[in-house]
Amino acid sequence: MTGEGHAALEAELKKLKSVERPAIIQAISIARDHGDLSENAEYHAAKEKQSFIEGRVAELEDKMARADIIDTSKLSGSTVKFGATVTIIDVESEKESSYKIVGEDEADVAQGKISITSPIARALIGKEEGDEAEVAAPGGVRAYEISSVAYK
Repeated sequence: MTGEGHAALEAELKKLKSVERPAIIQAISIARDHGDLSENAEYHAAKEKQSFIEGRVAELEDKMARADIIDTSKLSGSTVKFGATVTIIDVESEKESSYKIVGEDEADVAQGKISITSPIARALIGKEEGDEAEVAAPGGVRAYEISSVAYK
């Protein structure tokens, strides 16, 4: 994952531990004060949310412990690889798009970040500027021409 992606996971983990976890403990305490726990919907909802939070904390801690952080600013070249920002042109429609190839946890198409495991990224990896890549899409095979490769 990129350093940016690692920082985002770190921020989410910090928020879960310092804000969400204490808030849910407080909610459980308040719900517990309402009496009979077997028929207390607030208590069961709070316990369910606590379970979700604890699961997410464990997941984030595991991902961060196993993460290989790659500084994309130190990468260079004209070959597409992890961390590259690739500008492609749809051969059929001539529509231009730009994507940064990132780890699975960082992917956000709205921000122009695609996962290294996505079909587009897999088709682009190893190619160079000027090459064409074919991507198997639900609507059929699409061809893209790589117009530029940059590392930022």
